[in-house]
Amino acid sequence: MRANALAALANLSARMSRPLSGLVLLVAACASASLVFACATPFAAFAVVAAAIMPLPSALLAMTAVWLANQAIGFWLLGYPWTLDSAAWGLALGAAAVLATLVAAALFQRLAGLGRLAVYPLALTASFAAYELFLLAMTPLLGGAAAFAPDIVGRIAFLNAVWLAGLAGIYEVGRLVDGSVRRHA
Repeated sequence: MRANALAALANLSARMSRPLSGLVLLVAACASASLVFACATPFAAFAVVAAAIMPLPSALLAMTAVWLANQAIGFWLLGYPWTLDSAAWGLALGAAAVLATLVAAALFQRLAGLGRLAVYPLALTASFAAYELFLLAMTPLLGGAAAFAPDIVGRIAFLNAVWLAGLAGIYEVGRLVDGSVRRHA
């Protein structure tokens, strides 16, 4: 009975730590990306990772934290202008990141039979499209249509793919190592 209680406690701890470790991974990645790429933070890639490793409420919370970290770095460290236009674009980025998370979560749920590794690229494609289309839809209100030139969107798509490969790789290798350690403990 005591062994069952310890196993249940370990299982609960592992389930609780997954969203927290995912949150830490994503916020740290966002801080790195925001400092290096400023206006090209790979929110779609972060949304896919969040949706892959967390339940939807945790993934949405994580993406909100990622967006807040990005905005804090932008306004306080990188000197984004403190204007209504800049704040409006910041809110649009947050809404687009949430939308990208919802799209990714829907794909991971709908395509669960394929396995998470097969869904990553499909989720990125759909999340990136939703993210970019939402932001493009904001341009009549906020301006900035020039930022959607094919070469710019292509560069941002490439950055998202690289970040997804890196973050998903880190997470999946961590899962394998964790599983191996638990089997041998």
